[in-house]
Order: sequence, then structure tokens, then C-alpha cells
Amino acid sequence: MLQLHYYPSNASMAPHILLEELGVPFELKLVERDRGEHKSSAYLKLNPNGLIPVLVDGELVLYETAAICLHLVDTHPHRELAPPLGTQERAHFYKWLVWMTNTLQVALIHYFYPDRLVDPGNAAGASQVKRQAEARIGPLLEQLDAQLASHRAPWLLGEAHSALDPYALMLCRWTRGLQRPARSFPQLGPYLHRVLERPAVQRALSTEQLRPPFV
Repeated sequence: MLQLHYYPSNASMAPHILLEELGVPFELKLVERDRGEHKSSAYLKLNPNGLIPVLVDGELVLYETAAICLHLVDTHPHRELAPPLGTQERAHFYKWLVWMTNTLQVALIHYFYPDRLVDPGNAAGASQVKRQAEARIGPLLEQLDAQLASHRAPWLLGEAHSALDPYALMLCRWTRGLQRPARSFPQLGPYLHRVLERPAVQRALSTEQLRPPFV
């Protein structure tokens, strides 16, 4: 059985929702971040970076959220949560997934953990990093909004729901406390509510015991 090591509202949310969308048996294993379990010797054997999530699929131990999502869609092609291989649509699927994890997610991490980029005790430097990160997040959200405006279809890629949509929801959820949260954008706001309405998303939110506002 698939096993996902997770923490509520963490980077594990996208694969958690994806597992719900797939409708396959899986087990959730809570990693108590508040107790430092993600830095324990046992967890570091699964992910030497000490980050969440980790997916265990038989003998396969996989970390990195985007890699987990790709593995899940590739091993369950009948669920059609990614366009067919070799198509232009599949290329755009890769583009947006890599873009989200390498640009928007990185900017959000810098916003929430600015102290990681400065010397210990450099509060002024951390504050500057946080301001710069938030300034970068706005234009990135504009790109997502423009993508939705370009086709006026329900989902990020167009008419077909895909694994990109829970990933986008996860990252956009993290912006809910910013001055320009994702929900404030004209296309992103309605889009996020469409994603939230999916039964798989509702099940994941309930399991993780999250409370409104969800975005």
C-alpha cells in the first residue's frame, strides 16, 4: 500500500489530494514537525534533506513533491490526471509543474523562512528577504491568472482537470495571508473555489483537520 509521510497544509498537501483523486488505497503517516520528527535519524533515512513529504511505494522511497506527483500520475495513467505522453499538452503539463515548484514555491519558502538566507540574528536582512519575496510572488500569481484567462476553461491546463490543480491550490493557499493573496486575482479566485469544491479536495482538507479560510 502507498504510504505518504505528511504534515497538514505542508508541501504534502498536493500529493495527498492527488491520492484522493486517484481513489487508490493509501496510508497517511503524520510527521510531527513541531517535535522535530522530520529531523530525526529515522526520517532522515527516508529523506536526507529532512523535508516533507515522502512517498513509500513498495521498495521505492521517493521525496520531492513534484516527483511524487509525477510518479502517481505515471503509475495510474487510467485516471488521466496528466495529458498523454508525447503530446504538446503533456509538455505544457511538465512546464507548469516545474514552474510552480521552481519559482512560485521557492519564492513562498523565502517569504516564510527568510532567516534561512541570512546570517543568524540578522533580523533586518531577514525582513528584507521577506519583502523581496512577497514582491516577487505577486507577478508570479499574475502569470497563473493570465494562464487561466488565456483559455477561460475550468482548470489550469484548460478543459481537463489534472495533477496541476491540487498543486496550484496548495501554493495559492499559502498566499492567503499576503497583501495580494491568490484569491484576490480575477481568474484565480473563482478557479480556487472550483478546485476546493472537488470531493477529493474536501476529503483531504477534512483529514488534515484544516479550517477556513482555505485560500
